[in-house]
Amino acid sequence: MGPQGFPNPPQCLAARDSDTKKRCPQPSTAPRAPTPAGRKWGGGDCSGNPSSPLARVPPRSGLKARSSAAGQCSAGKPLPRQTVRRSQRYALSPPSCPVEIAGKPETDRAMATPSAAFEALMNGVTSWDLPEDAVPCELLLIGEASFPVMVNDVGQVLIAASSYGRGRLVVVSHEDYLVEAQLTPFLLNAVGWLCSSPGAAIGVHPSLAPLVKILEGSGVEAKIEPEVNDSLGVYCIDAYNETMTEKLVQFMKRGGGLLMGGQAWDWANQGEDERVLFTFPGNLVTSVAGVYFTDNKGDTSFFKVSKKMPKIPVLVSCEDDLSEDREELLHGISELDISNSDCFPSQLLVHGALAFPLGLDSYHGCVIAAARYGRGRVVVTGHKVLFTVGKLGPFLLNAVRWLDGGRRGKIVVQTELRTLSGLLAVGGIDTSIEPSLTSDASVYCFEPVSDVGVKELQEFVAEGGGLFVGAQAWWWAFKNPGVSPLARFPGNLLLNPFGISITSQSLNPGPFRTPKAGIRTYHFRSTLAEFQVIMGRKRGNVEKGWLAKLGPDGAAFLQIPAEEIPAYLSVHRLLRKLLSRYRLPVATRENPVINDCCRGAMLSLATGLAHSGSDLSLLVPEIEDIYSSTYLRPSESPITVEVDCTNPGTRYCWMSTGLYIPGRQIIEVSLPEDAASADLKIQIGCHTDDLTRASKLFRGPLVINRCCLDKPTKSITCLWGGLLYIIVPQSSKLGSVPITVKGAVHAPYYKLGETTQEEWKRRIQEHPGPWGELATDNIILTVPTANLRALENPEPLLRLWDEVMQAVARLGAEPFPLRLPQRIVADVQISVGWMHAGYPIMCHLESVQELINEKLIRTKGLWGPVHELGRNQQRQEWEFPPHTTEATCNLWCVYVHETVLGIPRGRANIALWPPVREKRVRIYLGKGPNVKNWNAWTALETYLQLQEAFGWEPFIRLFTEYRNQTNLPTDNVDKMNLWVKMFSHQVQKNLAPFFEAWAWPIQKEVATSLAYLPEWKENIMKLYLLTQM
Repeated sequence: MGPQGFPNPPQCLAARDSDTKKRCPQPSTAPRAPTPAGRKWGGGDCSGNPSSPLARVPPRSGLKARSSAAGQCSAGKPLPRQTVRRSQRYALSPPSCPVEIAGKPETDRAMATPSAAFEALMNGVTSWDLPEDAVPCELLLIGEASFPVMVNDVGQVLIAASSYGRGRLVVVSHEDYLVEAQLTPFLLNAVGWLCSSPGAAIGVHPSLAPLVKILEGSGVEAKIEPEVNDSLGVYCIDAYNETMTEKLVQFMKRGGGLLMGGQAWDWANQGEDERVLFTFPGNLVTSVAGVYFTDNKGDTSFFKVSKKMPKIPVLVSCEDDLSEDREELLHGISELDISNSDCFPSQLLVHGALAFPLGLDSYHGCVIAAARYGRGRVVVTGHKVLFTVGKLGPFLLNAVRWLDGGRRGKIVVQTELRTLSGLLAVGGIDTSIEPSLTSDASVYCFEPVSDVGVKELQEFVAEGGGLFVGAQAWWWAFKNPGVSPLARFPGNLLLNPFGISITSQSLNPGPFRTPKAGIRTYHFRSTLAEFQVIMGRKRGNVEKGWLAKLGPDGAAFLQIPAEEIPAYLSVHRLLRKLLSRYRLPVATRENPVINDCCRGAMLSLATGLAHSGSDLSLLVPEIEDIYSSTYLRPSESPITVEVDCTNPGTRYCWMSTGLYIPGRQIIEVSLPEDAASADLKIQIGCHTDDLTRASKLFRGPLVINRCCLDKPTKSITCLWGGLLYIIVPQSSKLGSVPITVKGAVHAPYYKLGETTQEEWKRRIQEHPGPWGELATDNIILTVPTANLRALENPEPLLRLWDEVMQAVARLGAEPFPLRLPQRIVADVQISVGWMHAGYPIMCHLESVQELINEKLIRTKGLWGPVHELGRNQQRQEWEFPPHTTEATCNLWCVYVHETVLGIPRGRANIALWPPVREKRVRIYLGKGPNVKNWNAWTALETYLQLQEAFGWEPFIRLFTEYRNQTNLPTDNVDKMNLWVKMFSHQVQKNLAPFFEAWAWPIQKEVATSLAYLPEWKENIMKLYLLTQM
């Protein structure tokens, strides 16, 4: 097989009969003779004689009821006549005589890709001399194999080609084109390209009988064949046959070439409520290869012969064909509620022409989508857990019934998803639990975890099967930094051709609205088409929030590999064209960019375009900003730095290089051969927050770039620039690796215990990078260079930070020094809050002094940063979300302030001033203690009362014990009861009454098991309860 599933080139193209006729012709590559004066190429016989019997085959009669004879529709009414500009015969060079068919090995090899196949199909074609009385229909192309051959001046595809299985397909949008002698050069090319079996015959259905004469007149043998059969290499038929659908599909799948012509607009006019895309006879065959006849009339007023493959239009109207599907899937459903699912589904990118969203959040993020593909159907959910959500029961039943398409066939559920089988049984749907897809399945419900069997699953759908997929990609993306899930996630290798992709962006669990009939719903392709109009005309409006969604969706779409996949490549080219026409907005705090407008969309699209490898010279900013400082001049000589690529931790980590990459710079990174196979990755930029949902942008929404260092030398681009990092995988023992970078500048970098004060002074003066770092083995602070210049000697500050980190590790029962240093990065804008936890911890620029001013830290404290360090210490095993999410992390704040900084808790934060604490407890008890109201500071009080009674040691021992245990409970009630038992054992007191006073849901068996322990007489909650009465 060739790329994108194209079969390997035919081997029979030069095969000859005993006379001058050939069974399978090859597109002509013979030298072209000069055009005789006054002659028109592409019509007449080989001499160009228009009086030849082949100049125009007479209109045929006796066609099927819905097929059109020349000048007549099947109802006998004249078809609208279209003016064809026959002068449009662009003289690329005259074609060779169709009889002269010569083969070249390089031609055979070239036909394995769509672009080479296009050249083969168009070789020698200098005009589209269409019959004036044949009104075509527009063709719709989807999937990864289909490509356009003829496109008119308004962007409608009228001739297309594709592949399926081992075979090939050419579709023309009117059957009369297949009996038009003026199109002989193209018809010969088509038949030659379609043939893949040496010496195989060419069969022609009786409905296209005149085509036999056209082919034989050019020395190509063909014969009338009422039925397709395996002895044929190519079969030519109109699009109206309803008896050979399955035979034609299997013929193509086994390696046959299919040439089909027809138009669907007249067929649709004769039917009642016909859904052309899914019921037109031709579509039941061609759709398996991603080509559809539509009921849109094709414009034949102007054509040109393309030198290169034309673009596929972004949008072909087919909304009416999908509305019934949407209604069936959402029958009786007003919302999709996953509030209590305890999962964060991935956001779905719905980009296919026949794909549509079913559940959307307030930002138009999609959680469930469906699609038609070939004769089959697909439904995708953003997490497999959604298969188990009881509230989704009615939808799951609708989905399986829709996927089955009325066949009442076998419903197969993957073994790992057996819970879904139970939900379906409640609704009267019987299922079969199997480890994989079975040959007799009608619907298959599963989670894609590998790329095994992708082709078989795609063919299952194309030939009529239903696929119900549940998967999320954010965990895969976390485990594979620098690798795009759109390109490599196993689920997307399957789903991308269907027009639905699973992204690494997660959605919050909650109710999702469903599209309503008559109300427009966001779709990537329709919004992109409107964006194109607005950018061209500088006016127009789209629905609220659509442009804010278009930007990140377009950036994600650009991650889908598009090489030799015309359906994707056409969109990539359109985006490049749009962004190259206008200067790129620069967002700053002083001049923010509104996200939900064209300028906001441009920022996201530009990032995606840059990361896809496009020429960065296309993206010229309006002004410079802190992220794209082109005044920085990279060193003309490469810079080599030694990077420690040892990582004893249990997750990947960033290793600083002390280098900065200016914006719009293409860098070249080199490393040793052995390191190129060690799963290292490179990252430009440290400002990782995704701002795509911000209403205003102070910077680009995504400003980092990651990619794999899988070659000894690799070129990388980043639109916005940033500090350079090497990402090292967990458990790496690679050691020190020399990394050579061409196109970088030095940035200020200080490492405690390694950098001298003199080196620091020189670096801060000479290194121009706008961002710098202060590092120890346990913490790394990334702040603007402007803030570092006032720091003469970072050593005392960093020693204090190491004390802080030692205290953080001690309370959390972690080894010290830390296996993985924590990072705090300052940014002009972050995604949520004043600071937020993660790797790295993010904070605003206003917090920089709180990080690097030692005197300020010792006097005012460090509550915000330590709060986020505490968040990073929290563990699922002893966290009770949402109650303790903002509570237990503050234990680290209290511990650090009291043991390291000497600041008592009441002074460290006013919320812990004793009178405030007492008032809070009394309010909680006064309302009637209820765990629903036990949150944040109130929840923290429970832990502080225990600490003040028993000290910090029980906490440290308890956290140690949790780290060493396995098979711990996952629901809040069981986890809370386990905490009660374990803490009681640590202090050898029965704490059940204490926690009951706080309204914890203490289980009877737990209270009983603790009864043997001494009573905690100093229980402060007794006093509160007594005085509350």
